[in-house]
Amino acid sequence: MNIYPIRACQDMVFTVKQSALLSQSTAVSGTLAALETLTEDTVARAMEGLDTAPVTRMLVADRDGRILYDTDRADNAVGRYGLLAELAGALEGRTQFACAYSADEGAFVSRAAAPILADGTAAGAVFLYDHDAAQGRLIEGLRRDLANASAIFGGAGLVIIVLLSTTLTRRIKRLTTAMGVVRRGDYSYRIPVRGRDELARLSSEFNVLTGRLESTEEARRRFVSDASHELRTPLAAIRLLSDSIAQADNMDPGTMREFSHDIAVEADRLQRITEKLMSLSKLDSGTTDRPREPVDLKIVTERTLHLLEPLAAAQQVTIATDLDEGCIVEAAADDLYQIVFNLTENGLKYNVPSGRVELRLRAESGAVVLTVADTGIGIPEADLSHIFDRFYRVDKARSRASGGSGLGLAIVHDAVAANGGTVWAAHRAQGGTVFTVTFRLWKKKRGRR
Repeated sequence: MNIYPIRACQDMVFTVKQSALLSQSTAVSGTLAALETLTEDTVARAMEGLDTAPVTRMLVADRDGRILYDTDRADNAVGRYGLLAELAGALEGRTQFACAYSADEGAFVSRAAAPILADGTAAGAVFLYDHDAAQGRLIEGLRRDLANASAIFGGAGLVIIVLLSTTLTRRIKRLTTAMGVVRRGDYSYRIPVRGRDELARLSSEFNVLTGRLESTEEARRRFVSDASHELRTPLAAIRLLSDSIAQADNMDPGTMREFSHDIAVEADRLQRITEKLMSLSKLDSGTTDRPREPVDLKIVTERTLHLLEPLAAAQQVTIATDLDEGCIVEAAADDLYQIVFNLTENGLKYNVPSGRVELRLRAESGAVVLTVADTGIGIPEADLSHIFDRFYRVDKARSRASGGSGLGLAIVHDAVAANGGTVWAAHRAQGGTVFTVTFRLWKKKRGRR
């Protein structure tokens, strides 16, 4: 801001001065070249008709360098020899120019000289001297203005930098403080988000992350609490029954067999809960060793329903199927079995006498859709969004009575997700509930020829 404009202005003044002084010196030398002889009188008469006002001083010298004419009346050099470099160069036949800015004087000092040619040789020379203080004042004024502007902009820039750095530091400190709070276990902490810059986006992402951590922590605590409660119930029953047997001195064989049967029932229940928890743990960690391969879902469904026929007969519920051919999906066969088994088992257990469970399998629009609908007790609207949560029961008393652990639908949800599918539940128009599971239809890849 300070150097380039000054240099540009100085170069422009130099160019203008060079053009003006060289043009004027050439014009004067051309006029004097027409004289037969260069003397003080002839030069003075010739110069009377010329305008010498644009320059500060003008000298005319003969070929020997003796001054014949001088416009400076106060320091008249007529009769003396001009010992000037530019004048000496002009007497050798060369046009001369020099210009410099004097910071001490605050003015442009310019010198120009042109030879007076006669028969191709220098018969004399014209020397012009210009001391331009007006242009110097303009340059000095511009320099001061630029210096003031630089100081103002520099100060303003410094203030802006301080403000921005302070604001940025405060926001970063707020973010690091929030990280420390979350690290100590307070997942409910949120950062106020202001603006749309990168730090605002980072704060927003931090809030999303802490929200997920909070949800995960709540789910973990609820899971631990529910799992402890579910495991505590059969363990307490087993402990009570075993203590009763141990403390009884003369227990009759019938009562002994009854207590033993109850202990076996509770042990089976404990084993089922443990196995389901293990399945969920494997699904969560992704450590399941079941390979995904093309599987005919119709065949898996038919085999699973065959195993559930005794339960259907015991519940007095009819199983109806409408299964299409060619419903091939890429999934783990054991996972598909678990999905069909749990959904159908739920439909059988929570149905009404003489009710129905209807399974429908279709391949449509590049997807395989399995629906399991029942005519049972249904699910309240408020519970539909929670039925895939672990240990969640719509009717806790009835669920325990039927042997439910609240994990079956959670296993279905995680198994479907692990195999790239989706599952959801809805009310059935005729009463009951319908579960819909979708997978991508598998298509055989064609090999390259």
